[in-house]
Amino acid sequence: MATQTKQNRVVRLTPFLMIWAIFALAMYVPAAYALVLDDYRTSRAFFYTGTMGLVVVSLLELARGSYQARHGNLGQLLALMASFAILPVFLAVPVHDALRTTSFFNAYFDMVSAITTTGANIYDNPGRLPEALHLWRAQVAWLGGLLMWIAASAILAPLSLGGFEVTARGQPGHSVNLPGMSERADPRRRLTTVTAALVPVYGGLTLALWILQVTLGESALTGLCHAMSVMATSGISPIGGTENARAGFAGEFVLFLFMFFALSRMTFSADTSTRGYARLDRDPELRIGVLLVVGVPLLLFLRHWLAAFEVAEVMQFSSETFLAAWGSVFTVMSFLTTTGFVSADWETAQNWSGLGTPGLILLGLAVMGGGVATTAGGVKLLRVYALYLNGLREIERLIHPSSVSGESDRTRRIQRGGAFIAWISFMMFALTLALIIVALTAMGTGFEDAIVLSIASLSTTGPLIEAASENTIRLSDLGAPAKSVLLAAMVLGRLEMLAIIALLTPDLWRS
Repeated sequence: MATQTKQNRVVRLTPFLMIWAIFALAMYVPAAYALVLDDYRTSRAFFYTGTMGLVVVSLLELARGSYQARHGNLGQLLALMASFAILPVFLAVPVHDALRTTSFFNAYFDMVSAITTTGANIYDNPGRLPEALHLWRAQVAWLGGLLMWIAASAILAPLSLGGFEVTARGQPGHSVNLPGMSERADPRRRLTTVTAALVPVYGGLTLALWILQVTLGESALTGLCHAMSVMATSGISPIGGTENARAGFAGEFVLFLFMFFALSRMTFSADTSTRGYARLDRDPELRIGVLLVVGVPLLLFLRHWLAAFEVAEVMQFSSETFLAAWGSVFTVMSFLTTTGFVSADWETAQNWSGLGTPGLILLGLAVMGGGVATTAGGVKLLRVYALYLNGLREIERLIHPSSVSGESDRTRRIQRGGAFIAWISFMMFALTLALIIVALTAMGTGFEDAIVLSIASLSTTGPLIEAASENTIRLSDLGAPAKSVLLAAMVLGRLEMLAIIALLTPDLWRS
């Protein structure tokens, strides 16, 4: 009986307090690492803050007593938003205390950037940060990615949000039961079950990637940070990016393979599949992703061949040809998944294609984003696929106005009206992007810089700030109002506007 009471009390811990406790426990990892490196000041900062966080969580749990939350899935969605907007205040405490050469607002900005898996680098000099802080930034982003993996199945899918509104049978914001989940209808039990199922997968993939990186010659810290950054699609690196890594081509190839997990959730789980649609080879998101990864570099190559044909140059293959191809393929995959790592051969690819800084290509890839229910940001490939099918249908109706559209293999995953909902999501993304650009330009930011900053924040692809702009954009030089706009954009980009609207709709809370 006592054991049952204890278990019930553990389950009663609210999602936000649970997340807070996990991040507090995670602070002991950089504390121990800094202690090994004899960096006692950094170690104390993380140890004391983590301990303080656990004490506060315990006191809050005791103060709650036997109170039971009554808001179900929407309450969990609110806890998810609080984790991205409020929890970084706590996460920034050891960063500010250990670094001491930065303002608390900049430390908070960095933690929001990390936990939303944006990876915007406000500290442009990697040597400025101690190694334990590099580990902490990558670790926060990794936990933020894990949070999205779990939230996609346990929170967003039942509410038909986050891209699931295109395939779900319910209306966005209204709770629906997924196939095979009737026995887990209770939101807390579903959250616990999904967490137990996905944590070993996420951790195992990260561990495997880390071991492969170290085996290929990468240092332990860099290999771990890059492994966590690829799984979380954060693009955080302690050495300024993969172009400075020791592992070379082999290391980039391994990272490239693991980026496929951000193209489709079906690469690692079928827990959110609908209507029995769980075959990876028929997944439209993976197909579109592969098409872009192959097609965009091919267009860059064709541009080079066309230029060579115009000047009657002899076309021949060499080692530079292979390096240019690989630089294009890796970088396109990286920005499509909103990771943001740049290949060491990307400069060769730019010279080959004749484009100095193909920023528009990278911006477009980041806007499309990766798969639904993955750690990638952007509009999501499933919505792009729904709009593509709707375009084909409209062209067909121009030719055969009286034709009737039936269900096929291509449309089986899209619900009736799914293209309309996808269009609404895309327009909300575009309107939000326009508002952010207007706000930044009103605060004195140049128009081109405002576009890059807005897309980088809203698509959670922070490395775009350095890779897509011809001029150097220093986040540390921006004023507090502009940084506040970017903070809001990162949270909006991670949760999406439909989720925010669901939280602000009183009728949904009463239902």
